[in-house]
Amino acid sequence: MTAMTPGSNIPLPTAHVAVDVAAPVRLDVSGLLLTADGKVRSDDDFIFFNQPAGPGVTYRSGGGSAPDAIVVDTSAVPAGIEKIVVTASPDAAGQSFQGIEPTATIRDAGTGGALATFTPPKLGTETALVIVEIYLRNGVWKARAVGQGYANGLAGIATDFGVSVEEPAPAAAPAPAPAIADPRVAAPPAPAAPPAAPAAPAPGSGKINLDKGRVSLQKNQTVSLVKGGAPLLSRVKMGLGWEPAYRGKDIDLDASVIAFGPTRKHLDSCYFGKLSILNGAIKHSGDNLTGEGGGDDEVIVVDLGAIPAEVSGLVFTVNSFSGQKFTEVAKAYCRLVDAATGEELVRFDLTTAEPQTGVMMAKLIRQFTGEWEMTALGEFEKSRTVRGMVKPAGKIL
Repeated sequence: MTAMTPGSNIPLPTAHVAVDVAAPVRLDVSGLLLTADGKVRSDDDFIFFNQPAGPGVTYRSGGGSAPDAIVVDTSAVPAGIEKIVVTASPDAAGQSFQGIEPTATIRDAGTGGALATFTPPKLGTETALVIVEIYLRNGVWKARAVGQGYANGLAGIATDFGVSVEEPAPAAAPAPAPAIADPRVAAPPAPAAPPAAPAAPAPGSGKINLDKGRVSLQKNQTVSLVKGGAPLLSRVKMGLGWEPAYRGKDIDLDASVIAFGPTRKHLDSCYFGKLSILNGAIKHSGDNLTGEGGGDDEVIVVDLGAIPAEVSGLVFTVNSFSGQKFTEVAKAYCRLVDAATGEELVRFDLTTAEPQTGVMMAKLIRQFTGEWEMTALGEFEKSRTVRGMVKPAGKIL
C-alpha cells in the first residue's frame, strides 16, 4: 500500500475503486464529475448524500460506524468526463479541520483491499477539502493526492466547479396583527412597495478572469487564466522587458523561470544557460545583453498542456548577473501572451525598485481544476543568478 503526499499519483490497477475518508469526527463526503475544463456539466454531476448516484459514480454511506465513500467505476464514466474529485467537510456546521486529520483510503472496490492512503498536512481554518482526484491521462485512470482546502465550506468547492449554490433566503418577519378598522375613518393608501434589492453575486464570482479582455495587474493581484466559454489556454509566452534608467549604460538582465512540484520541491530552472526544460514544455528565447530596443527583451514559451502533472507552480524571475541594481532599470514589466493568437492577456508593470540584483516578477500556479492562475509579485532579492532565487521563490508559492 502506498502512502501518498500532496501531488503524488498512482495508476489504478482496477476499474472499480472506492475512496473513503475517515476522521475523528463525522464527515460529509461527496464527488464531482468534471470535464476537461474542470467544471461539472450540470448539477447532476454533484454526487452526495442527497443525490447518491450518477453515471459511474456513487455515494456510499458508512452509517456512522464506518467512513462515507465515493465509489467510481471508471468503465462506466461517460465520455467527456476526465476527472472525479472527492471532497470532505465536517458534518458540524462551521467546524474547521484544525486539530482533525482526515485520511483518505483508496481501495479496490471489489475486494476492499487498500491501494493507497493520504493524510493532508497542515490544515487549519479550512472547512472543506478536495482530498483526492481520480483522473484520466493518456487513456489510463490514475489517482492523485490533492489536499486543497477551502475556508468557505462545501459551497466554495461546489461553486468553483460550476455547481449552482443557492443561499437560503432569510426568514420573513411575521406580519403585525391587523388593527381593527374604524368604519368612520377612510383607510390610508397602501405604501409603495420598496424597490427590489439587487441579487447578491454568486460565491466565487469576484475572481478576476479574462472575460473582459486584457488584465493589468497590481502587485499581489491574481488573475485566473480562463475565459468563459473558451477552452483552457494551451501555449503562452511570458515576455519580460526593461530599459536602462535615465539613458544610462546598457544593462544585461537575465529572465528565468523556476519550476516547483508538491511541497515546494525545486524541479528545474530554465534560463540563458539551459534554454529548454521539462521535455520542451518550457523554452527560453536566449540572452539579451543590452536591454535596448522595443518589445520584449527575453521571452519564455510555456506549453501549459505539456507541463508534467507533478509541476504545480512556476516562478518567473529577472536577475542582474553584472551586479547592476534595479534602481538602474526603467520600465521593467512582464506580460503573458496567447502564443496561438498573439493576444496580450495579462500585464504587470514594475512601478517600484529596490537596490537589489534580483526580482521575482510573477508566478503561475496550477489549480486542481486544471486551470492556471497568475499572480503579480514584484519581490526583490539579493541574487545575481537564478540559482539564488530558488529558495525565496519556493517560499513565495
